[in-house]
Amino acid sequence: MTIMQQSGPEAAHKLVDFLNASPTPFHAVQAATARLEKAGFQKVKEQDDWEKSLKPAGKYFFTRNQSALVAFTVPQKWQPGAGVSIVATHIDSPNLRIRPISKRTKAGYLQVGIETYGGGIWHSWFDRDLALAGRVVIADKNGNFHAKLVRINKPLLRIPTLAIHLDRLSGNDFQFNTETEFVPILGRVAAQLNSSSKEDAASTPDASSIQDNHHPALLSLLAEELSVSPEFIHDFELHLYDIQPSTLGGLNNEFVFSPRLDNQFSSFAAVEAMATYASSSSLNVLDGNVNCIALFNHEEIGSVSTSGAESSLIPSLLQRLSPSPAAYAQSIARSFLISADMGHAVHPNYTSKHEDNHTPHINEGVVIKTNAKQRYASDAIGSFIVKKLIEKKGGKVQEYEVRNDMACGSTVGPMLSKLGVRTVDVGCAMLSMHSIRETGGSDDVQHAIDLFSSFFEGFSELNKSLNIE
Repeated sequence: MTIMQQSGPEAAHKLVDFLNASPTPFHAVQAATARLEKAGFQKVKEQDDWEKSLKPAGKYFFTRNQSALVAFTVPQKWQPGAGVSIVATHIDSPNLRIRPISKRTKAGYLQVGIETYGGGIWHSWFDRDLALAGRVVIADKNGNFHAKLVRINKPLLRIPTLAIHLDRLSGNDFQFNTETEFVPILGRVAAQLNSSSKEDAASTPDASSIQDNHHPALLSLLAEELSVSPEFIHDFELHLYDIQPSTLGGLNNEFVFSPRLDNQFSSFAAVEAMATYASSSSLNVLDGNVNCIALFNHEEIGSVSTSGAESSLIPSLLQRLSPSPAAYAQSIARSFLISADMGHAVHPNYTSKHEDNHTPHINEGVVIKTNAKQRYASDAIGSFIVKKLIEKKGGKVQEYEVRNDMACGSTVGPMLSKLGVRTVDVGCAMLSMHSIRETGGSDDVQHAIDLFSSFFEGFSELNKSLNIE
């Protein structure tokens, strides 16, 4: 069988590489960091006094808790009080996560206790080859502790469906209990795994030991991957993910078939636009706004964490760049934020789920998302700005507003607009949002990059022509 060389836009291939490298938010931050460092960005730490050493045309980034990232560039003649042009995204997606005590055994199977994260389409997780990735707290021989990323990229776990022969009453109306009927299997119970040593039962483990909380076989796999002994593992955050790689598909590779498009698609585009802008002569502009990207965690569960959009990440950046009350107020007034999150493409089998005049299509350009109840933060001014920026790149704009008889989702936009920064919500159209396998557009990757690039290059000048109090 001949394997054909995959065609498609270059930006879409880069997105696929990013998605395949990023099974968790930790890995997405790691991949984004690598791209920024390649573009010459310097890492700073929040605990350091970095704002006093900013240089003209400087490029900087910092991370928080390995799961959120902020990067920014400084104009040649930057002064406190300058605005900040921000593209804000999130890098988490609905998935399954291993419980702190995961060891379960039933009917001869080793099972792993999991918790659902976010609002996933959970039935799509059945009968998939599932792998593990995340971060692990390990000790070294000197008694120091480190949080290391891990990825066991092999089909380890599976959630099997019940055969239709054993569930005739349900038929194709598939319903299940996420606590009792949604437990992955890891393997069969083997004699050596099932014989926990009786002599150890009398000893009291250290409070930081997790050896009794998980199957020894699972801990051994992690230890082997990290080149440590199992007893050096003190804690972990492990996510399940679909081992099937992201790929381009469709007759002309017009689609991206992948997990985590919501919202690693927007996050990749933001990183790529920032890295490309920072490597160009555009960075040598004399004045204007600080350009910034912010990749947040925990949007799918409300953003209320130290690495979420409701944390201090953006307020802290603004305050450190403009520390006096007057300069901070000026900076807020001169700033603008694009909240970039994926949008709902009209579904050919469910066209009635969209308002007749608001039916975004895949590969037809960036979608401006509007909601009168402010579930999205867009208004006429923000929409106008986005349209002018897209117009400069020769792109197209689509509009989305939810039907009156349906609930509207939300993004990081409304919570960040509370700062007083002008905000607009945009995205690219996709299908199967929150499924284990989602569908996006391969041309839309460049559409998103073009908008963010135009924003970094031209917002400050466009803003001068706006006279709105």
